[in-house]
Formats: sequence, C-alpha cells, structure tokens
Amino acid sequence: MKKFLAMVLVVMMLFTVACQGKQETPANTDPTPTEAAATPVEKVTIKFAVQADSTDALNQIVAAFNNKSEKYKVEAVVMTNDSGNMHDQLMNSLASKSGEYDVISMDVVWAGEFASAGYLEPLDTLIKDNNWLPTDFNAGSMASGKYKGKNYVLPYFSDLGFLYYRKDIVSADDAKKLEAGEYTWDDLLKMAEAYMGKNGTKYGHVYQSKQYEGLTCNLNEFTANWSNIKGGLETMKKFVASKATPEDILTYTEGETHNAFLNGETVFARNWPYMNGMAASGEYSVKAEQLGYAPLPNGGTVGGWILGMNANSANKEGANEFLAFISGPEGQKINATVGSYMPGFNALLQDKDVLAANALLTNPGFQKALTMTIARPVVPNYSEVSDTIQIKGHEYLSNNGKIDDAAKAISDKLQ
Repeated sequence: MKKFLAMVLVVMMLFTVACQGKQETPANTDPTPTEAAATPVEKVTIKFAVQADSTDALNQIVAAFNNKSEKYKVEAVVMTNDSGNMHDQLMNSLASKSGEYDVISMDVVWAGEFASAGYLEPLDTLIKDNNWLPTDFNAGSMASGKYKGKNYVLPYFSDLGFLYYRKDIVSADDAKKLEAGEYTWDDLLKMAEAYMGKNGTKYGHVYQSKQYEGLTCNLNEFTANWSNIKGGLETMKKFVASKATPEDILTYTEGETHNAFLNGETVFARNWPYMNGMAASGEYSVKAEQLGYAPLPNGGTVGGWILGMNANSANKEGANEFLAFISGPEGQKINATVGSYMPGFNALLQDKDVLAANALLTNPGFQKALTMTIARPVVPNYSEVSDTIQIKGHEYLSNNGKIDDAAKAISDKLQ
C-alpha cells in the first residue's frame, strides 16, 4: 500500500512539472484587434492658411477631409480678409523658410512672386499621381500658377470677367453669336452702337477703365492675353471714342459698371459674377430674367483664389493629400454646392447637384466663358508690372500718351 501511494505521488509530481513546463513565456501582452481599434491614432496636423469664409463651405471641407483621412487632420488658420495684409503676412513667413503653414490659399496674382522666390512646391507630380491633367482644371486658374513650365497651384475657387447683355433688347441671332463666343471686339462695338437707346438705355457698353487693377484686367482681355498689345490698346481706344460708351468711361470701376447696367442705362457690360446676384435681389430696375451672358472675345480675366504647398512644409505627404481633396471633385463639389463658388474642377460643370446650387452655371454662355479664362501676367514683380500697364494704358486712352510708347513700355515690362 505504501509503495502504491508513493507511486501516485511521483506521478502527480511529474504531471505538475509537465504542466508548468508548458508555460514557457508570459502571455502576449499586445492588445486584441478590438482593443487596437479602440485606441485612437494620433493624426498629423496640416496647417491651412486661408481667409475667413462667409459660408459654411470651408468648415465642411475640413470636416469631410478629417473624417476621411486616416493619417492627417487639417487645421484652418484663418487669416485677415485684407488681401494686402494677408500677402505680407504670408511673405514674411515664407521668406523666413518657416513651415508654420503647409497649404496656403493665394490671390491669383501672387503665385508668380512666390514661385519665383522658391517658396512653393511644384504640383506636377501630385497632378500626375491622381491621374489628372492640368486641363482638368479651370484654365485661367492653372495659368496663374504656371511658372517656368511648372505647375505650382491648383484652383480653390474661380472668378472671371465676362459679358452681360440685355436679352430683352439684343436679337436672337446676335445673342446666339455672343453666347457661342463667335464675335470680335469690333462686332461688339457695332452691336453696342446699334442697340444703344433701345428700351430706355443711354449707352451701348460699359466696363472698367479707371487707372487701377480693373484696367489691367480689361487690357488683358482686349490684348488677347498680351499677344497683341498695340492692337488691343487701339481697339479699346475705339470704345472710349465711341458714343456707345459714357463720356467718363475712363473713371469707371466695377461700381459704376453695375450701377449703369442694373439701372437700365446700358445694353452691354463687362463685369464679374457678383453682379448677377445683385440682379437676382430684385432691388434694381433690370431683373434677372432680362440678363444674358457671354464670353468675351479673347477670354475673360480670371480672378478668385488658388492653392499651393509651402516648399518648406515638414508634412508634404499630408499637404499633397489635402490639396488633392480640396481641389479635386470632392472638395470642389462641397465648395460649389455649399458656398455657391465657381468650381475649378471642370467636370463639375456638368454635375447636377452643382448646377442645382448655382443657376448661373446652367447658362450656356456663362459655361462657355468659364472655359475661356485667361491669367494676368505671372511674374515675380506683379505689382510693378500692373502699375506700368495701368499708367501707360491710361495715358494713351486719355490722349496723354502715344500708342507706340504705351505698347513698348508695357511689352518691356512684361519681359
């Protein structure tokens, strides 16, 4: 019996040792898949320098990107709405090679200055990696940021100059030519002279020709994007001399233009999209249903804002991801439907939701105008160049200068 009990004890000891031997290492302390999923991932912050948005579009773009991105979150750094002060603030930061902003929004005339100084990262690889072409975007916006053969920008939202006309005055045949863009400046002057006086109007055509930035925009259009400076100046002078324009046309800015058109004083007007909203308010004698739209003969000067990447950003991968989102179909659709901004991604011009949000985009003449935008000079010293254009152009148009002198001064400065 004692021998039997001893054998049982030995077997039990051997069994215990064997069981302990199986516990070779501590259990794996890694979290289970469920626990791992519950642990938040620290996202890298992308700083976006941008002006305040009076609509909810910016907020919704940032929220949509942050919900979608697994690695990055965008923080909008809202800057002053004074464009001159914003330019200087950005310049100070970029010139110091700071990476405090990863993505920056810019007025369309800043890109040449920033790119020439090496402050912007080229975006050609980003465009290619997304299977896009530069032609997939608004032409004028892209041209505003093309410097020495490289693309430095993508559109944020577009603005453009185009022709308004009174469709209750202009004949159906002429309206068809206008909307298709199948007319010249001389054709427009003939129409302006023929239709002036109809339905209580006093003038045929008004536009911006005071010595300020608006004159640079209009000369850009008359000269076919500076391809025919002398010819464009001479054509603009024909309008100044014609009875179809007001005697004080050389003092006209956007304000005088919209007042003349919306108060029923003129048949044609060159202006920006904002005037359409004023007509829709119903506060003026000319109503929205009386308006027609057309591209300008050589294309309309682009305005609005564009986007670029800080060359000294420490988060270029994230900046690329955000730029692709905000300038691509997703971000641009939010901007267009929530903010009623003009989309810079061309395919959205056929999107039913975008068209429903902005009736102007459904007009064939305006859609044609959007495809014919042209950029102002893309140069390192834009302010200096624009000043020369304004001064020499206005001198000639007001009979205080010679055509050859004006054309040469402008051409030399553009070089």
